[in-house]
Amino acid sequence: MNKIVECVPNFSEGRDPEKVERIVNAFRAKENVKLLDYSNDKDHNRLVVTAIGEPDAMKSAVIEAVGIAVKEIDLTGHEGQHPRLGATDVIPFIPIKGMSLEEADALAKDIARILAEKYALPIYLYEKSASAEHRQNLAAIRKGEFEGLVEKMKLPEWKPDFGPAERHPTAGASVVGARMPLIAFNVNLNTDELEIADKIAKKVRSIGGGLRFCKAMGVELKGQNRVQVSMNLTDYTKTAIYQAVEMIRFEAQRYGVTISGSELIGLLPLQAVVDTASYYLGLENFSMKQILETHLME
Repeated sequence: MNKIVECVPNFSEGRDPEKVERIVNAFRAKENVKLLDYSNDKDHNRLVVTAIGEPDAMKSAVIEAVGIAVKEIDLTGHEGQHPRLGATDVIPFIPIKGMSLEEADALAKDIARILAEKYALPIYLYEKSASAEHRQNLAAIRKGEFEGLVEKMKLPEWKPDFGPAERHPTAGASVVGARMPLIAFNVNLNTDELEIADKIAKKVRSIGGGLRFCKAMGVELKGQNRVQVSMNLTDYTKTAIYQAVEMIRFEAQRYGVTISGSELIGLLPLQAVVDTASYYLGLENFSMKQILETHLME
């Protein structure tokens, strides 16, 4: 059985289509690598790529893509609604087939070392690859963002795991690690008041006493004259999409605000869709076996 790993690198470029295509091309037409999806957003000024492949082939594609990002993206003039630490902000590796989380961790660390050496790039390890407990959470590593890195990296507790102990002049630093699948899911609100989205996000996210496996923040969508609650659901089996949506709907009522739509970034497991359909349709004893396409894949 071939080992298959998923990689979902996030790049700090969502406005220049030519730069986006050059980065994405690192994952196109490569042997033993399949580009599944990519999306870029002007408000967030961010590109999210989803690819699967065999470990060695994925390693080559990621190293190439990061090299392009280091060359093409200058964070000294970068603006966007999404927090970012580097040109290649975060590179998660997720075991998919014939591969353990421990093997994904080993791959992540190997690639982190190569990126640091090849591009003189500071690298932090996170999630299952973290070298210390305070580095497991991406938000903690990213706090202060690119602009705060110079002072942050002077602190002993924030010395990079690989690479130079100083910020790359234009590409900042990158975060690499192994993790289980998460769902990047955003809920849009029919208001342009960012304060409302921030307050709702604080109630919904785990650190604010909300849903255990939910990370959330308020984001302003200037091009759409509305705001959103942007979320990462880190364990969809324990914090479902419908739970997040309904909690946001509940909290929004106190501000006289309603949900105007939602947005999926990248891909999600089919089971997450099944769980959500079961809830909203009131289906009893509904299972994956009742989905036609699952039988076609057998």
